[in-house]
Amino acid sequence: MLHLQTFGDLRLIETNGDPVRYPIKGLLMMAHLYAGASHELSRYELAQFLWNDVEADLARLNLRKLLSRIRETDGGRAEMPFDFTATTVRLNTQVVSSDLDIFRAGGSPLERLNAIAELTQRGFIGNIKPATKLIDAWIRAQRDAQALQLRQALLDALPDAQKPGAARTISSAALQILERDPKDEQVRALLHRLSGGSSLNESLPNGDDHARVQVKRSETGETPADIERISPMPLILPRLVLLPPTSKHADAGLALANALIEDVTIELCALRNISIVAPHTAGQIRRDSEKAAVVARHSIAYLLDTRLSEEGLFAQLVYFPTDEIIWANRFAMTPDILPRQRRLIAQQLTMSVARELAENEEERLRFEANPEAYHAYLVGSSLMSKLTLPHIRRARKAFKQSLSHKADFSPSFTGLARTFTSEWLVTAQGNNELLHLAEQNALRAIERDPASAAGHRELGVTKLYLGDVDASVAALHLAEELSPHFADVIYSHADTLVHASRPGDALAKIKKAILLNPIAPDAYLWCAAGASFFLEQYEEAIAYVEAMKDKAPAHRIAAASCAMIGDRKRALFHRQRAESINPVFDVEKWLAIVPFKEHWQKELYREGLLKAGF
Repeated sequence: MLHLQTFGDLRLIETNGDPVRYPIKGLLMMAHLYAGASHELSRYELAQFLWNDVEADLARLNLRKLLSRIRETDGGRAEMPFDFTATTVRLNTQVVSSDLDIFRAGGSPLERLNAIAELTQRGFIGNIKPATKLIDAWIRAQRDAQALQLRQALLDALPDAQKPGAARTISSAALQILERDPKDEQVRALLHRLSGGSSLNESLPNGDDHARVQVKRSETGETPADIERISPMPLILPRLVLLPPTSKHADAGLALANALIEDVTIELCALRNISIVAPHTAGQIRRDSEKAAVVARHSIAYLLDTRLSEEGLFAQLVYFPTDEIIWANRFAMTPDILPRQRRLIAQQLTMSVARELAENEEERLRFEANPEAYHAYLVGSSLMSKLTLPHIRRARKAFKQSLSHKADFSPSFTGLARTFTSEWLVTAQGNNELLHLAEQNALRAIERDPASAAGHRELGVTKLYLGDVDASVAALHLAEELSPHFADVIYSHADTLVHASRPGDALAKIKKAILLNPIAPDAYLWCAAGASFFLEQYEEAIAYVEAMKDKAPAHRIAAASCAMIGDRKRALFHRQRAESINPVFDVEKWLAIVPFKEHWQKELYREGLLKAGF
């Protein structure tokens, strides 16, 4: 007996579990025949299905070669999986079974629902890229039919909804259906009632109402419990994945935290302007080592990332295309209160996420209305992750290309401003022309989008390097007010506070940015090193530099810190690295252009650099 697995990887398996080395086209032919009512097709039909992109004579020749290979593969079997005639090919279902049998199996409605849901969540023929349009159309049609069977199984299981464990099975299947079709209002209403919204005995809507929801704040700033209905629904909804929580330790509360996130997933399905990724897929994304690639492949716009620690459950909502943290919060998760307050925490978390999604959607739609400008902007943003002159100048070219597609695209003016301040930093030559160009582009960004924190952030950074520390602090304070969870804005504010002779405030703020963005960029750690140096916490400053992946920008502060604690060997090492990057660096010239509000800071830095041998 052979078993044809069609969900997940398409493959043929022996009774003992060993895979059979079968041609891919042969497996597709077997799946096509198994899914059919008669399990038999003409050779002409099969040739057209497998090779409809070539001439008919060549397709028939290819089929004859395929059948010959299959005969060779099956030659030692007592019973053949296929019966070949001169005109037809028939699949022998007495020899071959398949996971497709689950759709035809009996059992109780709950058992059947659970079996179908577990099967379909793996995806029908998920490992093969369709070679022809006909194969692609057939796979899509099969998936549509399977989705309808899952939906019918869900409805059939409703009378058993009060049985132990039934609600979880039904909820999981409903989430899976909504992930595929967010417009299914009947299933959405069912899920809401299962979560405690209302009685299951109430009549369900017929599914014709395709209105979407939008959460809006009232004049008092509160989010109302009712949800405004707007029509029509957008053709493509942004997707949100709620990643299950992680914990550094084997924490007994992790299971409850997972259940909490499942509660939030169900609650968020009340939103009709967002597509929620089902928990099974979310778990796979969490476990994947290449999360960013998987998220991009699934066209996911938002991630709710969660981590459990002794301080509670930390959650942050990330807008994936720009890697911006648009909201973050921490929730108490002590064992004594969690069972009692799980529902309340879920509702608080749900409402916060819903509000932020609604507020961010205007920006997302504006971005996606200009795909060429947006794409070039994303290219530039990705290049700015490395502070080297080649990367900075390539990013500048990308931002200019973005503006050639849309002349008033505010994010690209923000990006351009950043390239000029970054080049000023990297070259360390005090070229004020770069700073004036940065200031012009930051002001253009603010003019086109005054409510965006990004433009004010770049203006604040530029004002700092131009020596106007007070104006810099004011601009960055405004930027942080506009986007209080934007980690990059908080980092820039912290950096300015270092130069404003407030290193203690700066260190507290950069620690907040690192908490929001735990896999911190090197720039965050560099800022923390500078704040620690001016607090005379030299060992801490060195530790921050050591944590940087690319230490090139921070070799000077590391050398000065090592020198201040008398570690001449390490000071020499960092000084030599700094001099190899910028051999014309001059202490006095640099101190003359680096803005410090109070004189003691400049003197402390001069002492460290001179002790290090600069």
